[in-house]
Amino acid sequence: MPSPDDIFNDFTLGEEERLSLDKHGHLLIPGLLTADTSERLINSLRQVTQLGKHAVKGHEPARFSAEFDEYLASLINHPQMLMLARNILGEDIRYDHCVSLVRPAGTPAMPWHSHEYAEDDPRLGFIRIFFYISGFTSDDGGLKVVPGSHLYRDRAIRARTDDELREGWITGKRHPETGQELKIEYLNAPPGSVIIMWTHAAHGVVARKLGSTTRYCVVYAYRNPGRTSDARWISAGFESRPPPGCAALMPLY
Repeated sequence: MPSPDDIFNDFTLGEEERLSLDKHGHLLIPGLLTADTSERLINSLRQVTQLGKHAVKGHEPARFSAEFDEYLASLINHPQMLMLARNILGEDIRYDHCVSLVRPAGTPAMPWHSHEYAEDDPRLGFIRIFFYISGFTSDDGGLKVVPGSHLYRDRAIRARTDDELREGWITGKRHPETGQELKIEYLNAPPGSVIIMWTHAAHGVVARKLGSTTRYCVVYAYRNPGRTSDARWISAGFESRPPPGCAALMPLY
């Protein structure tokens, strides 16, 4: 049973899970968030959304979410969060960003894309840890992926639609380890799920249905230091006055 301070239910990221993450580029852990964590996250994300109505360009609450909410900031160095990140990346890690991904009913689809980091050095890793508080289904605000795409370490994967991706970037590509043709996979995640994803993995998001509820999600990113990061959204003020215990996680290098 989790303790009151835990954010995750009982779970061990073992060798099987690490191998799956490395093979597919993502790892879905259903129902990992505790009920209390989910409730507090929704309250925090609602607060961030309200603050976003008065956003200052360049320091938007949606992009710098942990800087606008004490609870979100407290999770940056939560022992379970750091254990999860270090289990994948090793001991030497840095916090990169915390972004609100709240998608109300009717939110359009997000096009296919990948992210950058150290394309020339596979020793340097970068992961995103998505907290899907509300969960999702494959046809309603769901995450879609291309297992194995991360192994190409391509920062510039872009496509507006599934067909455009199939007829463009995917054409002729096979999984570098299995030799299988790359294919799109549509995920389903129950409430409280966590998805870990390597930064170079191709992914997109299905539109949220008009009659649906709001999909609450927040993503935390961590990386091995060694390169600059285009997605490093940390203000100078936050870096100089970090949350308690977070100082060592803040520097770029």
